[in-house]
Amino acid sequence: MYKLLALPEDLDTRSLRQALWAHHIGHQFTHQDEQQILWLADPHQREAAARLIELWHRGELDRATAAAPRRRLPSITGQAFGQAPLAAGLIACCVLIFLGMSVAGDAIVRAFTIVPLEVVGRRLSPGDLIGDTLAGGQVWRLFTPAFLHFSWMHLIFNMLWVWYFGRQIEAIQGRARLAWLVALSALASNLAQYATGSVLFGGMSGVDYALLVYVWLMSRRRPGMGFFVPQMLVVFMLGWMVFTMTGLADAIGFGNVANEAHLGGLLIGLIVGWLASGKVQGEKR
Repeated sequence: MYKLLALPEDLDTRSLRQALWAHHIGHQFTHQDEQQILWLADPHQREAAARLIELWHRGELDRATAAAPRRRLPSITGQAFGQAPLAAGLIACCVLIFLGMSVAGDAIVRAFTIVPLEVVGRRLSPGDLIGDTLAGGQVWRLFTPAFLHFSWMHLIFNMLWVWYFGRQIEAIQGRARLAWLVALSALASNLAQYATGSVLFGGMSGVDYALLVYVWLMSRRRPGMGFFVPQMLVVFMLGWMVFTMTGLADAIGFGNVANEAHLGGLLIGLIVGWLASGKVQGEKR
């Protein structure tokens, strides 16, 4: 998000909001230190927004709103890739891999697991992390389990948070920051889950927890940057993690949950978020 303007708390901004939406300018108003802060979703629209603000100050906004161009809006997919191409790309990859699993089945699963898997008779024979994944040059396996999802609910739940948190990081701090955070949290969560003796696991939930904690820390320690996460959402997701650790999730039909992956991602989010939020030079407007 791009911080554009600070206005008095008691100022009526309804007409400005209507004009911004009429001109298809994505925005959000937040309240901070007895002020209304106007944030833009796309920094490239700041000049168009500034023109509307000037008309609003002059009391000429009604004419501008009536004359707003009636253009065709891009598709949802187009808007997503326009706002946050990396976050949208991650979601697209996970969806395509999930659909591919319904066609190619086990072949895709075996290609994406943290170690090679072979079926010997009726038994699953896993390879070795050092001897096969690393020494065998299959380093991608350290990251790819995060792209595996085993049900529509699993996929949708994880992708929702990739978009919600990942879009903020990409919009405010750029694609490189999001890419590093996703890669580190995927690596940490996959290794944490493998350390428990499990080889057949997958999902972006470890990455989701890293993104959650990162955005939460940035919103608390650097509130002027535009990161935002509702406090109840933080409580819900942390509560859900604790709930799944009790084993009750499996008992009521949610299946086995990779709790160690959640913890691995959470730890990475805490470390990177704490370091990044403590550096003023890391801020980007």
